[in-house]
Amino acid sequence: MKFFFRSAKPEDDADDVLVASYSNTGNIAVLGKLYERYMPLVYGVCLKYLADEEKAKDAVMGIFEELVTKVKQHDVKQFRPWLYVVARNYCLMQLRAAKKLDVVALDDFMEFAPVLHPDTDDRELSLKALELCMSKLSMAQKQSIDLFYLQEKCYKEIVGLTGFSLNEVKSYIQNGKRNLKICLEKTSEQ
Repeated sequence: MKFFFRSAKPEDDADDVLVASYSNTGNIAVLGKLYERYMPLVYGVCLKYLADEEKAKDAVMGIFEELVTKVKQHDVKQFRPWLYVVARNYCLMQLRAAKKLDVVALDDFMEFAPVLHPDTDDRELSLKALELCMSKLSMAQKQSIDLFYLQEKCYKEIVGLTGFSLNEVKSYIQNGKRNLKICLEKTSEQ
């Protein structure tokens, strides 16, 4: 049985090799080659969040411009998942800048959109239910949810403001979201 190995071409380099090469040389062509591999992924993420093809295309270009500095600033171990987070955060910042992310849209990004009172479309009742459920959260969860979703702080800022560790902040937000969802579902059944 024969095995054929083809020689590695520069375009066949692993992501981590290209990241290291770009970090050391600052060669935009290397970063471009790496980014080109994931442009469909980035476009898909942008289209999901921005819901507009032209805005998604613009975001793909804007994200590349951010990568020029961000790749050098961060110790990127796995490029693909890191890039996904960068793309998602970029889109969320675009939505925030456009004032499209308000308290009511919070449901979309928290992965639940309960129908709190099916008989009525009363926004006030929904907000009161959300407020009631927020009051039932632990202080750490409530504070983390408030800072992240309502005050639009990033994890690092929340760590600085609260003194919680990064893992605690992530846990409080995740568990707080789950507890809010459970509470709101119970409220809607009443």
